[in-house]
Amino acid sequence: MFSSIKSFGISGISSYSVEVETDISNGMPSFEIVGLPDAAVKESRDRVRSAIKNCGFTFPVGRITVNLAPADTKKVGAVYDLAVMLGILSASNQIKYNFLDSGFVGELSLKGDIRKVNGVLSMTIKARDMGLKSIIVPFENRFEAGVIEGIDVLPVKTFFEVIEHFSGEKIIEPYKSDLSAEGAVELSNLDFFEVKGQPKAIRACEIAAVGEHNLLLVGPPGSGKSMLAKRMPTILPEMSFEEAIKTTEIHSIAGVLKSGVALIKQRPFRAPHHSVSPHGLSGGGVYPKPGEISLAHNGVLFLDELPEYDKTALEILRQPLEDRSVTVSRVAGSVTFPSSFMLIAAMNPCKCGYRGHPTRPCTCTDAAAQRYVNRISGPLLDRFDMQVEINAVKFEDISASPSGEHSESIKARILEAIEFRNKRLEALPSNILEKNRGNFSSSRLTPQLLELTCKITDDAKKSLAMIFDRTGLSARAYDKILKVSRSIADIDKSEDITEDHIFEAVQYRNLDRKYFSR
Repeated sequence: MFSSIKSFGISGISSYSVEVETDISNGMPSFEIVGLPDAAVKESRDRVRSAIKNCGFTFPVGRITVNLAPADTKKVGAVYDLAVMLGILSASNQIKYNFLDSGFVGELSLKGDIRKVNGVLSMTIKARDMGLKSIIVPFENRFEAGVIEGIDVLPVKTFFEVIEHFSGEKIIEPYKSDLSAEGAVELSNLDFFEVKGQPKAIRACEIAAVGEHNLLLVGPPGSGKSMLAKRMPTILPEMSFEEAIKTTEIHSIAGVLKSGVALIKQRPFRAPHHSVSPHGLSGGGVYPKPGEISLAHNGVLFLDELPEYDKTALEILRQPLEDRSVTVSRVAGSVTFPSSFMLIAAMNPCKCGYRGHPTRPCTCTDAAAQRYVNRISGPLLDRFDMQVEINAVKFEDISASPSGEHSESIKARILEAIEFRNKRLEALPSNILEKNRGNFSSSRLTPQLLELTCKITDDAKKSLAMIFDRTGLSARAYDKILKVSRSIADIDKSEDITEDHIFEAVQYRNLDRKYFSR
């Protein structure tokens, strides 16, 4: 006898349909799974065999062949257990139900319980796009799956619940996630109000948030670099529903989506340790999974103690920072992960950390200090739109009560600047807007948009020409200054870039010569 059950696999961050075909014929008893299964899929033979017996069914005697189609695509994980068990029971005529309009995902325990699997959000989207009426998912995966409209999400704890539903004995109610519920949002209790004695750095963070600029913070230990970086998500604009779905998909596939979270609404903040491997940053493995730069998609990637990172790992960042995606190639295939993130890095000015400190002496020689900062390559340094020096905090600032702005008020100004920018861009021709959609923040401006949107006054142009000639800035640095100036002008709600905007933007490039002269 033959049966076919629909299930799903994951490739990169996308899901694809898998037909679990089961044939039982006469012959020497055997149980084979074909269709490029990995070890976890092959081991499902033992899980399914035990689950069938412990659920009160009879494991059929005969030649059992399970094919996971398409047969030329590698199948990974225990996601097919439930579909394989249903296929065997259907092919042996122990159950006779219509499974044509449903998809099935879930790992089996030996007694027939259904356990959670990774990537259920992507699988649910694929099931809906295929036109299926329902998808059976593990109970623990119900939050993420229930976000998707247009398909019935049926969460189950045990195999018996599946049988009772399709027999009509006990219908499972479709689950819909309540996105207003507490579990749908990860809230942060951090606030810029807690940062003391760093008004210039906070101003730089505000500008960076408006234009999605990459930011490098340089200063001695304890000056507040990490404190500033960790509070960046509190002033960034809320993610759109599409951005939240994509971010949640990535975290679901990577297996790091927190239990009970239906949709990640707060922009992610990833801070990998400096011992992270190149594959840990970019993604990888025999069957590639997202790395830190993809887990930071639509959010912030924070690299503390930047020179301490492996040089190969740092150089991997260069291409994703430009293309906002990363392609990982392995023997099993190539996958592309999205990686549109804001890079914030922090570092000390030298190995001991106290070079230029007003009270503590530096123990590094000039050559040693230069070698330390030169661990950051020129091309990578050039990709930081803004470089900010963080000074040691004075005692009177530390001992005083907090007097700065709350993140909420800073965020309100940022949203006003973004609204001004969007209205300013509405004046552009529709064909240009459509061609450059997704590149409207200052840091992403294409050469065409840079020319059209960065209108500068005559005085500003003269000042910029003088600065360019005297400092020998690269062409990329010139573009960065214009883009940062555009963000500052948006905060001031100015159509044109003025001389003051240029001068402030140039202040965020002066560490090139102070610390990184080569």
